[in-house]
Amino acid sequence: MIYRYFLLNKPYGYLSQFSGEKDDLLLGQFFNFPKDVYSVGRLDKDSEGLLLLTNDNRFKTKVLSKESKWEKEYWVQVENGINQEAIRLLESGTMEIEHKGSRVRVSKGKCQIMSPPEINERVPPIRYRKSIPTSWISLTLTEGKNRQVRKMTAKAGYPTLRLIRFRIGPFTLNNLQPGEVIELEERVIRKYFNN
Repeated sequence: MIYRYFLLNKPYGYLSQFSGEKDDLLLGQFFNFPKDVYSVGRLDKDSEGLLLLTNDNRFKTKVLSKESKWEKEYWVQVENGINQEAIRLLESGTMEIEHKGSRVRVSKGKCQIMSPPEINERVPPIRYRKSIPTSWISLTLTEGKNRQVRKMTAKAGYPTLRLIRFRIGPFTLNNLQPGEVIELEERVIRKYFNN
């Protein structure tokens, strides 16, 4: 079997899948992916950024397993000027969020305030309010519960306005433009996954 590996910068408004309702925006609109290729993990419709896609199920399992602890780094624009107390809370591993009808504790992460990144404007743009400032953080997690980042920042008192996944393990967006796809050679993957 020939294994294929792709990186995609998913724009806002697209689902992380290949099939859906008539008006859904889907990943197949960006590239003629092989029929057996699927995304490794998801980004919700309102989120942007890096998706890894493959037909290599062992690699997919490795990336998503709790034991491998592959880091996912998110750039998050939040409402208001975030403070160090909130940063400590976001990375502490003591926060509980709602997940599948239960309260669950999130794992420890890494969080820091960052300068606004040099990135394309979102289409459509986020809603700006002159009276409310915004700030950017980098939040790195090793788990990926549904809408976890949004739930965490809201719980800390700083609702998410824009969410971009910048990195999955060793792979980053780099200069990948929204909607752009690149294929990775298997030897590149094997550097990080040897079995």
